[in-house]
Amino acid sequence: MIGFFEHQYLSYKKNHMKNLLALAKADGKVHPREEKLLYKIGKRYGLKERQIKSILENSEPVRPVIPDNHHDKLNILYDLLLMIHADEKVESGEVVFFEEAVKKFGMKRELVQWLLDIFQAKGAPSADDWEDIKNEAVEKFSLR
Repeated sequence: MIGFFEHQYLSYKKNHMKNLLALAKADGKVHPREEKLLYKIGKRYGLKERQIKSILENSEPVRPVIPDNHHDKLNILYDLLLMIHADEKVESGEVVFFEEAVKKFGMKRELVQWLLDIFQAKGAPSADDWEDIKNEAVEKFSLR
């Protein structure tokens, strides 16, 4: 039997995946590379393949879950950036979606272009580099 907190965390992970799917659909279609990335991220979060497939096939509206700390918010933004760049095209609808996420997270709008520029210039940062970028973002954009 799954406990309350495990259920809450599972719901959080599924909602995060739904947010990523909504971003993937922002340009009207899910590119095969975006779908592959969704499976990769889902597995990283410990979701089973059938759970990921169910999320991809379900079309119910997404109810965003906003984390209460900047560390988790920035990690979600990282996954959104991966999704934006998955098909090697940055679409305006994807950027608008990303801007809305930053806004809902209560973060400064300048963070959007700064992060987009980092990903554009260097590609997806490694886990260690992402930790450095998060720390720099906290300082640069007063995310305390």
